[in-house]
Amino acid sequence: MSQANVPNITPSITITSQDAINLLLISIAMEEIGLSHIINAEGEKLQYVLGTLPGVKGPDISVSDLLNVNSSVRETLKEIAKKEWILQSKLESIIEVITQYRNQPLN
Repeated sequence: MSQANVPNITPSITITSQDAINLLLISIAMEEIGLSHIINAEGEKLQYVLGTLPGVKGPDISVSDLLNVNSSVRETLKEIAKKEWILQSKLESIIEVITQYRNQPLN
Protein backbone atom coordinates (compact mmCIF):
# COMPACT_ATOMS: atom_id res chain seq x y z
CA MET A 1 0.00 0.00 0.00
CA SER A 2 1.39 3.40 -0.92
CA GLN A 3 1.40 6.57 1.13
CA ALA A 4 -0.93 9.40 0.18
CA ASN A 5 0.75 12.29 -1.59
CA VAL A 6 -0.45 15.41 0.22
CA PRO A 7 0.53 18.64 -1.51
CA ASN A 8 2.08 21.42 0.53
CA ILE A 9 -0.69 23.98 0.71
CA THR A 10 0.00 27.23 2.45
CA PRO A 11 -3.11 29.36 1.98
CA SER A 12 -2.85 33.08 2.22
CA ILE A 13 -5.93 34.49 3.89
CA THR A 14 -6.25 38.22 4.23
CA ILE A 15 -9.01 39.67 6.39
CA THR A 16 -9.20 43.37 7.01
CA SER A 17 -10.56 44.96 10.18
CA GLN A 18 -13.69 45.90 8.25
CA ASP A 19 -14.07 42.29 7.07
CA ALA A 20 -13.74 41.06 10.66
CA ILE A 21 -16.39 43.50 11.90
CA ASN A 22 -18.73 42.50 9.09
CA LEU A 23 -18.23 38.80 9.87
CA LEU A 24 -18.97 39.41 13.55
CA LEU A 25 -22.16 41.31 12.69
CA ILE A 26 -23.21 38.54 10.30
CA SER A 27 -22.61 35.94 13.02
CA ILE A 28 -24.94 37.85 15.36
CA ALA A 29 -27.59 38.10 12.65
CA MET A 30 -27.37 34.36 11.90
CA GLU A 31 -27.75 33.49 15.59
CA GLU A 32 -30.75 35.81 15.85
CA ILE A 33 -32.36 34.04 12.88
CA GLY A 34 -31.79 30.69 14.58
CA LEU A 35 -33.34 31.93 17.81
CA SER A 36 -36.36 33.29 15.93
CA HIS A 37 -36.95 29.84 14.44
CA ILE A 38 -36.83 28.29 17.90
CA ILE A 39 -39.29 30.87 19.26
CA ASN A 40 -41.62 30.20 16.33
CA ALA A 41 -41.43 26.43 16.95
CA GLU A 42 -42.27 26.93 20.62
CA GLY A 43 -45.29 29.04 19.63
CA GLU A 44 -46.46 26.35 17.22
CA LYS A 45 -45.98 23.74 19.95
CA LEU A 46 -48.36 25.68 22.19
CA GLN A 47 -50.82 26.18 19.36
CA TYR A 48 -50.79 22.45 18.63
CA VAL A 49 -51.35 21.48 22.25
CA LEU A 50 -54.15 24.04 22.60
CA GLY A 51 -55.74 22.93 19.33
CA THR A 52 -55.42 26.37 17.74
CA LEU A 53 -52.83 25.51 15.06
CA PRO A 54 -54.57 26.16 11.73
CA GLY A 55 -55.39 22.97 9.83
CA VAL A 56 -54.33 20.61 12.64
CA LYS A 57 -56.48 19.01 15.31
CA GLY A 58 -54.66 19.11 18.62
CA PRO A 59 -54.44 16.17 20.99
CA ASP A 60 -56.73 15.56 23.94
CA ILE A 61 -54.52 16.40 26.89
CA SER A 62 -54.93 16.84 30.59
CA VAL A 63 -54.31 20.04 32.50
CA SER A 64 -51.18 18.40 33.91
CA ASP A 65 -49.88 17.71 30.40
CA LEU A 66 -50.64 21.29 29.39
CA LEU A 67 -48.75 22.61 32.41
CA ASN A 68 -45.77 20.39 31.53
CA VAL A 69 -45.72 21.72 27.96
CA ASN A 70 -46.01 25.27 29.29
CA SER A 71 -43.09 24.65 31.65
CA SER A 72 -41.01 23.32 28.78
CA VAL A 73 -41.77 26.39 26.66
CA ARG A 74 -40.93 28.70 29.57
CA GLU A 75 -37.57 27.00 30.09
CA THR A 76 -36.74 27.25 26.40
CA LEU A 77 -37.64 30.94 26.34
CA LYS A 78 -35.56 31.52 29.47
CA GLU A 79 -32.53 30.01 27.72
CA ILE A 80 -33.22 32.11 24.63
CA ALA A 81 -33.29 35.23 26.82
CA LYS A 82 -29.85 34.30 28.17
CA LYS A 83 -28.55 33.88 24.63
CA GLU A 84 -30.03 37.24 23.65
CA TRP A 85 -28.17 38.85 26.53
CA ILE A 86 -24.92 37.34 25.28
CA LEU A 87 -25.61 38.53 21.72
CA GLN A 88 -26.39 42.02 23.01
CA SER A 89 -23.06 42.05 24.84
CA LYS A 90 -21.28 40.88 21.69
CA LEU A 91 -22.94 43.64 19.66
CA GLU A 92 -22.02 46.28 22.24
CA SER A 93 -18.39 45.13 22.09
CA ILE A 94 -18.38 45.46 18.31
CA ILE A 95 -19.92 48.92 18.53
CA GLU A 96 -17.26 49.90 21.06
CA VAL A 97 -14.50 48.79 18.69
CA ILE A 98 -16.09 50.69 15.81
CA THR A 99 -16.42 53.80 17.99
CA GLN A 100 -12.81 53.61 19.21
CA TYR A 101 -11.43 53.39 15.72
CA ARG A 102 -13.99 55.53 13.95
CA ASN A 103 -11.44 58.17 13.03
CA GLN A 104 -8.82 55.63 12.03
CA PRO A 105 -8.96 53.87 8.67
CA LEU A 106 -9.87 50.19 8.93
CA ASN A 107 -7.36 48.01 7.13
